[in-house]
Amino acid sequence: MIPQQPARVHTIDVTECASDAPELTWQQQLADIIRTPEDLLAYLQLPSSLLNDAQRAADAFALRIPKAFANRMIKGDVNDPLLRQVLPLGEELAPPPAGYSLDPLGEVNANAQPGVVHKYRSRVLLIVNSACAVHCRYCFRRHFPYGDNQLGLQQWQESLAYVKQQPQVNEIILSGGDPLSSNDTRLFKLLDMIEALPQITRVRIHSRLPVVIPARLTDALIARLAQSRLKVVLVIHANHQQELDTEVALVLNKARQAGLHLPNQAVLLKGVNDTLSDQVALSERLFELGVLPYYLHLLDPVVGAHHFDIPLQQAQQLHHDMQLALPGFLVPKLVRELAEHGSKTPIAPLVAPN
Repeated sequence: MIPQQPARVHTIDVTECASDAPELTWQQQLADIIRTPEDLLAYLQLPSSLLNDAQRAADAFALRIPKAFANRMIKGDVNDPLLRQVLPLGEELAPPPAGYSLDPLGEVNANAQPGVVHKYRSRVLLIVNSACAVHCRYCFRRHFPYGDNQLGLQQWQESLAYVKQQPQVNEIILSGGDPLSSNDTRLFKLLDMIEALPQITRVRIHSRLPVVIPARLTDALIARLAQSRLKVVLVIHANHQQELDTEVALVLNKARQAGLHLPNQAVLLKGVNDTLSDQVALSERLFELGVLPYYLHLLDPVVGAHHFDIPLQQAQQLHHDMQLALPGFLVPKLVRELAEHGSKTPIAPLVAPN
């Protein structure tokens, strides 16, 4: 068990991670991963006492960490905020509190047909694939039935035929898995098909890859997105400022210069980013990179992730303190997603903040 200590704002010298080795392509980085707790502990010089619990948890939900992401972690530090997001822990296997489920957002009931989740009136979410670059331990889709939602060209055509029959839908959200783990040929074909639907005005891409493996935002990908007739919104997912190193900054600047809209969605996680200094540093760093701090989500109550949760009043107090410490445009909306609701649910402010 990792001791529960307040998360710290780390800085890291990216030159420490530099080497004379040839630069890997994003596909090579996607394959250059840590798959076992033994390898993770050795790579980051962590105590072997963590191994037994980590192995049991990884047997239930596989460990997957690209070395490109692990290189931003502080070796030997069991409380590193990036490590805590991906390290399997024995707490994951403990009986969860009431209200936790395998499908906390009610996506199975909204799974209109294979690959399509239709919860919101004007938006449809497409499960582009089941693959993620990194397995975050708080993932709300860690139990999602991806096997029933595998899409090829024929299934994409059927999914978009469904969209065409919903005239109120004007936006398609690409999700997964991680949609950017698909290669360009596959992804560009899907974009071509979406652009052929005249009712669609926006495409939104939710991806962890620009942060975890920034090399994925190649010039070719950015150019294709920028050339689309659709408004393209690339929603990145960073929870801590330590994730946003120089390489991430460079590719996000290219995307912003190309005209892509770049909001960030974060999750409020115990021991990762639940202090005021964490949140202020994240918002300031995002703005420095041209990214809008958009949503700060309360933890989705998925079985296996309850150890990340914090009390509601603590979250409200933290958000109140953020409003005092940051200009309004840098304060993300504090929200939660409920299975039965057709939109994000804002969290009410404290009645009498301290």
